[in-house]
Amino acid sequence: MSHRPSSGLAAVSTALLAMSRQMEVRDVLKTIVASARELLDAEYAALGVPDDHGGFAQFVVDGVTDEQWKAIGPLPRQHGVLAAMLHKAEPERLADVREDPRFGGWPDAHPELSDFLGLPVRDGDEILGALFLANKRCPKPEGSCGFTAQDEELLGILAQHAAIALTNARLYERSRELTIAEERSRLAHELHDAVSQKLFSLRLTAQAAAALVDRDPARAKGELQQVAALAAEAADELRAAVVELRPAALDEDGLVHTLRTQVQVLDRAHTARVVFDSPGIRALPAAQEEAVLRVAQEALHNALRHADAALVTVTLTRHGQGVRLTVADDGRGFDPGTVRSAGRHLGLVSMRDRAAGAGGALTVTSAPGEGTTIDMEVPGG
Repeated sequence: MSHRPSSGLAAVSTALLAMSRQMEVRDVLKTIVASARELLDAEYAALGVPDDHGGFAQFVVDGVTDEQWKAIGPLPRQHGVLAAMLHKAEPERLADVREDPRFGGWPDAHPELSDFLGLPVRDGDEILGALFLANKRCPKPEGSCGFTAQDEELLGILAQHAAIALTNARLYERSRELTIAEERSRLAHELHDAVSQKLFSLRLTAQAAAALVDRDPARAKGELQQVAALAAEAADELRAAVVELRPAALDEDGLVHTLRTQVQVLDRAHTARVVFDSPGIRALPAAQEEAVLRVAQEALHNALRHADAALVTVTLTRHGQGVRLTVADDGRGFDPGTVRSAGRHLGLVSMRDRAAGAGGALTVTSAPGEGTTIDMEVPGG
C-alpha cells in the first residue's frame, strides 16, 4: 500500500494539468470526468451541473457510448443520491447504490451501477455540480464498496481543483461574451457613422435626380450615377459588417479554415482580388486564435475600404511555437505618423491591443503609394 499515495498524487497532478489546459466550460467538464474515471479506475463517471429548475443544465458522462447515452433519454432530475450531494454538500460512498433508500431507479438503457462514490464540486459555499464514479474495477468482498477512503480523499483533491478550473472557464466565457458585446457596439457605431450617412446621401441624391429628370436630363443622369456609386459603397460597408458579425466557427473549423472562408467571401464581394495562403500551422489556444482572426478582419477591412487596392494577400505561417499573420495590399498606402497626428487610427490601436492581449506584437509598414503590410506575431500555447 505504500506505493499507492505517490502514484495517486502523480495521477492527480496529471489530471490537474489536463484541466488547466482547457478554457471552454464543456471541455473542462469532459476533462474532469475522464480524469476522475481514470484516476480511480472506475467503469463509469459523470458530472452534473444543476440548473434552477430541479434538473441539470449540463450532464457529462464517461464510460457510456453515444448510442447508449441517446437510448437513456433525457437528462436526470435532481433526486436521490445526486440531490443529496447537491443539497447537503457531503460525499457519498456506497457499497451498492441500488440498496440505498433514496434510490429511485433509472431508465431501461441505463448501465447497472453498484458501488458508488460521489462528491460535490464546490466554490466556497456555492455548489457547482455533483461528481460521481461507479463500479470500481477491483475485487469486492460481498456487500462491500470497492471505493476506499483513500479514493475519496483523492477525488476530493480533484474536486477542489475542478471547481477552480470550472470557475475559470466560466469567467473566460463571460469575458468572451463581453468582448462580443463590445464588438457589436463598435459595429453599431460604425454602421451609424458610415452606412447611415451614405444612405442619407443616397436618398437626397435620388430626390435631386427625380427633380431634374424633366428640366435637365443630363444633370439628372449624373445624379443617378452618383446614386449608383453611393449604393455600391453602402453595400460594401454592409458586407464588411456582416462578415465581422458572423460567428467565427473557430471551435469547429479552426483558425485556418475560418479565415480562408472569410477571405473567399470578401474576394467574391469586392472588386479587389483577395487571396489566402497557409502552409499549415498548429492549433493555438482559443483566445489567441480569436485575436489573430479579429486582427485579420480589421486589416482586411482597412485594405478594402481605404487602400483602393487591386490585390490583398493574407498569409499565416509558423513562427516558433506560434504563428505569424501577414496582411499586405498594393494600395495607396499612408504615413502612419500622419494618421496618428490627425487622430485617425484606421483600427491600428485596436489591432495592437488585440495583439498585446494575446501575448504578441503587431507592426505596420506603409508609405504613400507603396501599399501597406500588417504583421502580427503571437506565441504558441
